[in-house]
Amino acid sequence: MTTSSSSASSTSSIWGGRFESGPSAVMEAINASIGFDKRLYRQDIAGSRAHCKMLAAAGVISDADRDAILTGLAQVEQEIETGVFEFKTALEDIHMNVESRLKELIGEPAGRLHTARSRNDQVATDFRLWVRDATDRAQAQLKALITALIGQAERHAATVMPGFTHLQAAQPVTFGHHMLAYVEMFGRDLGRFADARRRMNECPLGSAALAGTGFPIDRFMTAAELGFDRPMANSLDGVSDRDFALEYMSSAAITSVHLSRLAEELVIWTSAQFRFVRLPDGYSTGSSIMPQKRNPDAAELIRAKAGRVIGDLNALLIVMKGLPLAYSKDMQDDKEPVFEVADTLDLSLLAMTGMIAELTANVDRLRAAAGAGFTTATDIADWCVRALNMPFRDAHHVAGSIVKMAEQRNVGLEDLSLADLQTVEARITPEAMKVLSVDYSVASRTSYGGTAPANVAEQVARAKARFLEG
Repeated sequence: MTTSSSSASSTSSIWGGRFESGPSAVMEAINASIGFDKRLYRQDIAGSRAHCKMLAAAGVISDADRDAILTGLAQVEQEIETGVFEFKTALEDIHMNVESRLKELIGEPAGRLHTARSRNDQVATDFRLWVRDATDRAQAQLKALITALIGQAERHAATVMPGFTHLQAAQPVTFGHHMLAYVEMFGRDLGRFADARRRMNECPLGSAALAGTGFPIDRFMTAAELGFDRPMANSLDGVSDRDFALEYMSSAAITSVHLSRLAEELVIWTSAQFRFVRLPDGYSTGSSIMPQKRNPDAAELIRAKAGRVIGDLNALLIVMKGLPLAYSKDMQDDKEPVFEVADTLDLSLLAMTGMIAELTANVDRLRAAAGAGFTTATDIADWCVRALNMPFRDAHHVAGSIVKMAEQRNVGLEDLSLADLQTVEARITPEAMKVLSVDYSVASRTSYGGTAPANVAEQVARAKARFLEG
């Protein structure tokens, strides 16, 4: 067969005898994926090893061919890892680059490796293995972040701070309680990744192009060799499913939203107007013109990167939404968004873990802010309910009138006298004065999940057992 160029010749040889000439330069450029899917080389070689061993065990290839293939694959892997392997765009993808080099190394036995499989089930297996690794990595990084958050919660179980709704001072809470809220968020993320991993742990290898194969293969052997729980039950689904990638990205997107919310709080808390916490120097930057600036750039970048992860998830959802069974070339565009999500999530989790582990809470400033904005108003209402048997709506009105008095005088609730309170409700006794303290307020919140320091200490122990042990 004669072609217009050597690259066209090598490419058309991949496709076999169906084509008389190679692709145009534009077709070669749009069709090639080696520029990004070379990241799958470890998974591709692992899949080929498993397939090779199975073919030999099933009597499809000889033991001699098996040994030659395995030896060659080991050399290919070493060449890639040491940086001497030459990736060729004309060979389109990682699968054909590996197979072509294998043929150069061992000759004819290399051509037997592709027996009873297709690039369709090969890439589905490689990609699933890669996403499984990324999922494991995300779980490990989430545990590290949860550990850092629990550490802060343990140190600050009794450190009072203002709790907010609508970013307005609401009720006093503890800094430890606030940190544990994020432990719960990231704990759910941990569970989502674990659930996704269980579902993705089925092996597509052996589905071949779409219909399975007539060779006497043992799909359970290859699945076990690659650490899967079982082979996928339907060959059409095996080559066309990308739910595993979508679930990974969906879990990553929700995690990124949680990271962004925490990052936003760090940006607010480090401002001169709040001064609740101080970030370590390693996660802050200065200004080229303003020497006083200490910018929380790492937090801001994490906040921004959530948009990239959400966008990549949306991109793959759109790729998949209209595809008929089984494989379509559209699915080649599944990898770049997943790779970008993994890179972004890895970096964001590492940066957030570093910031949380090393941040310093400004305990005095947090305490001073805890009572600002009349945050113990609900406590006086609750006292009226308990001590005076007052309906809560009436008690709410009493507390609101007390707040109005303090606001008009430009003082805090704790600065009002008993006589002041009795002008609003004559039955108020000296006992009511203690409930205006922020320490009393947080200590009284003993309901399950509440902010009382004793609760926080208990929840720290539970969080360690739920998320970090076993």
